[in-house]
Amino acid sequence: VQLQASGGGLVQVGGSLRLSCAASGLTFSSGGTMAWFRQAPGKDREFVAATRWSGGNTDSIEAVKGRFTISRDKAKNTVYLQMNSLQPEDTAVYYCAARSGLIISSHVKRESSYDYWGQGTQVTVSS
Repeated sequence: VQLQASGGGLVQVGGSLRLSCAASGLTFSSGGTMAWFRQAPGKDREFVAATRWSGGNTDSIEAVKGRFTISRDKAKNTVYLQMNSLQPEDTAVYYCAARSGLIISSHVKRESSYDYWGQGTQVTVSS
């Protein structure tokens, strides 16, 4: 199984980026989930957003609601994170994560719920 994340870069405040994460060698069950986490310098890694593979239900943290959108393309086994109105506090290394089986709703934000992780892609927002 491999998760390949891409799409990071340097952007000015208010700009946009779209991150992609392609999952290979992974088959999702109906409860499977893909998610994005991020780790800012000197901080712990935190949950950003997740999507259920089957129904497409999503969840995200308050800090990104209205600005970030997570989506998935089942045919391509790829999850996206569209990030708009980027702010300096969004600067971090972004990681995609996946679990092929069920994650109960209350555990979606936990790092330990995910079996597979991508290599991370750097997002830098300059003011």
